[in-house]
Amino acid sequence: MKTQISNKEIWSIALPIMLGNMAQTIINFTDTAFLGHLGVIALGASMLAGLFYFVFTTIATGFAIGIQIIIARRYGEGNYGRIGIIFEHGSLFVLILGSILFSILYFFSDQLLYLLIDSQNIYDASIEYIKYRRYGIIFVCFNFLYRALYIGISNTKVITYSTIIMAVVNILLDYCLIFGNFGFPEMGIGGAALASFCAEVSAFIFFTVYSYITLTKKDYGMFKIHKLESELMGRILRIATPTMIQKLFSFSVWFIFFILIEKMGETATGISSIVRSVYMILITPCFAFATTTNTVVSRIIGEGHSDQVFNTILKILKNCLLCTIPIMVLVAIFPMQIVRIYTDDINLAQLVIPSIYVICAGTIFQGIGNAYFEAVSGTGNTTAALYLEAVILVIYIAFIWAMTHLTTHVHWVWTAEILYGALLGIFCYIYMKFAKWDKKHI
Repeated sequence: MKTQISNKEIWSIALPIMLGNMAQTIINFTDTAFLGHLGVIALGASMLAGLFYFVFTTIATGFAIGIQIIIARRYGEGNYGRIGIIFEHGSLFVLILGSILFSILYFFSDQLLYLLIDSQNIYDASIEYIKYRRYGIIFVCFNFLYRALYIGISNTKVITYSTIIMAVVNILLDYCLIFGNFGFPEMGIGGAALASFCAEVSAFIFFTVYSYITLTKKDYGMFKIHKLESELMGRILRIATPTMIQKLFSFSVWFIFFILIEKMGETATGISSIVRSVYMILITPCFAFATTTNTVVSRIIGEGHSDQVFNTILKILKNCLLCTIPIMVLVAIFPMQIVRIYTDDINLAQLVIPSIYVICAGTIFQGIGNAYFEAVSGTGNTTAALYLEAVILVIYIAFIWAMTHLTTHVHWVWTAEILYGALLGIFCYIYMKFAKWDKKHI
């Protein structure tokens, strides 16, 4: 049977998600572009402190993905009245989780960063960054939950609006607070963190107001007081907990990747900060189409069309590559011009370019690997997804450790991204081909 999901429908879901994913990418790009003119210390500190911060937020990301899978399944079944109840249960959990994460960041971030970072200069700047950024974590957790809601009901254009708001707020405040323009104090790296915090709060306010105005008019049961259902909360946690662990594990390894690079020196850290920023732009479409795969697979299974899953994955992958390859080619042709956005130091720029070529290749593998991985999660088999990635991440971190000890060239360390994407695609394809995922009920 030919899939009922059209290219137009794929893009209608993926494009707003892509723009939504650009929110953090834009924040990272803006911070890196501005801070790059302050030197490698500011670059390295913003990267490491930012990654440290997002290690904690990934727990909320994982929970939100679990909520998204369940909402998409209920939406596919036409059981719209349950969506608001699911969101309410998710909100209660996110409020508790966000409070715990903030407490950890507030009381223990200094000690944790001290254990992880060798350079005293980068450590001091990282503390300055976290001092302001940590206050946004509860808002970030709720923003992930709102994104999960709108992706689950395939109304992703709302995410575009929130992205525009975040980007405008962050860019304006970065310009004002980092350099002290328009009468604002010159705060350096602390200004970048404060600007990001304000951007996160602005997105939360928008999501809440927009949802209250629009969703209360529909039969989703939003913004009503519902009885707490222990069975529902248990089901949510059964789906979401493996995803939370997987996201925490995955991003923690990504953080370890940069911690190992930091031990190669301040220059290597500065190089990787720029490479990471460019890489985040390159793989933003990959993550958007992967998220689309997740929600569409869950939805069509809910509609009773499990036989259409593989055709749908392939169609999404074709559209992903169609979007990704032109951007990748552009970056590969003009690497120096792109790197010069981040730094005026010609020597530093030349050191970055080999890694740029590596991440261009890695982007293709990431696009394929993440699509099949999110398909596994979309079936509801989040525990299987956790086990699959756990095995891959062990290989990935062993490879990174070996590279950081065998070479002084950062671009060889970045080849780990090619390895990760390739293994993810192979393992998850085999699972989708041979496992009995169509028997999973959520």
